[in-house]
Amino acid sequence: MLLRLQWLAALLKWPLRPLVRFKLLPADPIADLQLDTNRPIFYICHTESASDLATLRRVCQQLQLPDPLSTVKLGSKRHARILFLEKPHQLLGGRRQTTALQQGLALLEAHQQQDELNAQLIPAAILWGRTPGKENSIKWLLGEAHSPNWLAKLLIVLISGRHTLIRFSPPVQLQQMAAQFGANPVVARKLLRMSRIHFYRQRLAATGPRLMSRTQLQHAILAQPAVKKAIADEVKTRQITTEKARQHARKLLLEIAADYRESTLRVGDRVLSWLWHKLYHGLKIHHSKQLQELAQKGHEIVYVPCHRSHMDYLLLSYVIYHQGLVPPHIAAGVNLNFWPAGPIFRRGGAFFIRRSFSGDKLYSTVFREYLSQLFNKGYAVKFYPEGGRSRTGRLLTPKTGMLAMTVQTLLQGTDRPITLVPVYLGYEHVMEVNTYLSELKGSAKQKESVFGVFKAIRKLRNYGFGYINFAEPISLNTYLSERVPDWKRLREYSTVPKPAWLGSVVDELAADIMVHINQSAALNAINLIALVLLATRHKALARSELEQQLELYIRLQQCLPYHSRISLPEHSAADMIEHALALGKIQQSSDHFGQIITLEPEQAILLSYFRNNIIHLFILPAILASALLRQRDLSGQQLAETMALLYPLLATELYLKTEHSALSDPLLDFMAKAGLIEQPEQGPRPVPQQDAGYRQLGLLAGIATDTLQRYAIVLNLLQQSSGWQRAQLEQQSQALAGRLLTLHGITAPEYLDKQLFATLMKALRKAQHLQIADDGSLHGTNSLRLLTDTVNAMLHSDVLQSIQRLVHSCANGQCQPAL
Repeated sequence: MLLRLQWLAALLKWPLRPLVRFKLLPADPIADLQLDTNRPIFYICHTESASDLATLRRVCQQLQLPDPLSTVKLGSKRHARILFLEKPHQLLGGRRQTTALQQGLALLEAHQQQDELNAQLIPAAILWGRTPGKENSIKWLLGEAHSPNWLAKLLIVLISGRHTLIRFSPPVQLQQMAAQFGANPVVARKLLRMSRIHFYRQRLAATGPRLMSRTQLQHAILAQPAVKKAIADEVKTRQITTEKARQHARKLLLEIAADYRESTLRVGDRVLSWLWHKLYHGLKIHHSKQLQELAQKGHEIVYVPCHRSHMDYLLLSYVIYHQGLVPPHIAAGVNLNFWPAGPIFRRGGAFFIRRSFSGDKLYSTVFREYLSQLFNKGYAVKFYPEGGRSRTGRLLTPKTGMLAMTVQTLLQGTDRPITLVPVYLGYEHVMEVNTYLSELKGSAKQKESVFGVFKAIRKLRNYGFGYINFAEPISLNTYLSERVPDWKRLREYSTVPKPAWLGSVVDELAADIMVHINQSAALNAINLIALVLLATRHKALARSELEQQLELYIRLQQCLPYHSRISLPEHSAADMIEHALALGKIQQSSDHFGQIITLEPEQAILLSYFRNNIIHLFILPAILASALLRQRDLSGQQLAETMALLYPLLATELYLKTEHSALSDPLLDFMAKAGLIEQPEQGPRPVPQQDAGYRQLGLLAGIATDTLQRYAIVLNLLQQSSGWQRAQLEQQSQALAGRLLTLHGITAPEYLDKQLFATLMKALRKAQHLQIADDGSLHGTNSLRLLTDTVNAMLHSDVLQSIQRLVHSCANGQCQPAL
């Protein structure tokens, strides 16, 4: 029988070549899976199929791996190099058994008898197309059966052959298995059973579970007790009939629900491949292997990325698809549900969510049950915890509604473990950045429309590189067990949908997601150059100095990495500057002393967005540098106390998770080795001003300037007078910041962001520098004076004088805040 299969596979070699186009994962199995080509290699596949075998032979030939049709000599016996778990269905009758059990047993016995043997058994999954199929469908006709007959397989190859996915998995070490479990039929069956589970999970990870029809989905959700109760409440509240309430619930569900279609993904893959080629030099992807591991273990994956641009929706799904995994269902703002984008997004897996559920119990119930249905069926899901796109480049305060619903789904008894995967998305150009700046200045948010789409397409150009870094996953089951040890028992016996601890745990979880995103940031040419140039007063620097500062920052992250998942640039400082010049982000001129790199005024404002993507990586070194330059008589202990005083504010705003107490001494040692400071007995001091290190220390300190100035505005207002209402203080702080921008030519849009001032006040209350009276007014505590003096001492004298003069004017009634 094997000879017949070999003959058919050889016969199909050339006819299949134009019909089959495959994507191989991993792209370099020998390196990625650490295959030893000097040791015997065997393959195991799911279905005994001539087309599968012919395709596998083509792949192995391309990789210079052994031919699956050849044999392997182990001792005195020769063994077939390939094992098949199942034979295909027959047109008439059942299926016959393969010889996999006998082959597996023979391989284990050979390794048990000869200790020097150490063969590798490589699972090779061959997936023809990525169609998940639908529930209650005719399997053989649609090609959804795992082992289709020859006629169904012919249709599959003709329809899906050009969308084939081939994935090699880490090899089974047969010597290790024989030594650990022995060589007998029970062990051989266990090996085959493990292989069947492996291939099933591979298929599930690549295609997802079978899809429910929209009618089935409606019936399933409307039958849920929570939805029935919400409909009954709607009848009482609005004085309408039950049928009208049910119709309203159906209408809401149609507004929300995705209409996932694999054909849309196929077309989208081609369009997006063209688009990324036109937009970007390339996509840099890091730490994606963990996704396959989670899928292989049967986890329900929930992607929680940061939100920089509308490109995020497309980019992350595209990357996930090309990792061999089914793209997630995406929570998209209802503002994107316009023609033609809305129907396309919906068919690509997007489900739409309103900005607010407030006051609409039926909508919130229907949405929660829809989300629960996605989790229970095993669909991967993606939502943006920030709720909207960042206008400043910093992470926004997370919205916890979707996250709370995810936790509630787990509490309701989902069988599969749920794992959150935070994702850092970074760009060297964001096409909406001009719009963001206008909105921060007070312009109305532009409504998305088809005309906006065409306008954006017309302006497409090369945007440099895109960065997708997958952060450290968070197991929701483990997270709850650590914080609510008896949550499983409470889930079993409690009928309360929202336990008392839910709010605080979800808030903590949301903050941890933001921390994980920041821990996987990508350093690139644009954000690093922005970090350096925006720290200068006139946004200009000699090219040689810029190169030195870039090298300093890269070396800092190499020696004292913020986190192991931070990705560093692959090119030299000189190459990064050339790259930024080619993108038009910076300008270069020359004089008798050499080359100068400058920023145009408008470009300086826009680049602050990209600087803010990574400012959290350097803020603590910058604070330390500021203290060294402005407070020269401080001891090492006093410097550590200064960082400890400011750290709670910085951690709240920038989602830090680095212990400041463990960082001061290593940072001082690094600065000393880099030639930025000296360390005499009386304490660390900057090097003399004529040294190049003094200039570098000043540029490092400049990273914290905008942050410290914003803090000074709020702190000096609080110190000057008590009794502010929160809204008044936020408004007045923003007004003073606007004046400061004009007086000192500051180019930092975050001064105009009300949310940052609100976040600072939240951090001040949390650190007990502020108290709230019964009437809601804000009053500083005794520690506020020390904090204010510390911040003031780290500012340039002219800026400090401006802030204090403006604050004094307010105290004299010359700029009363509007109520």
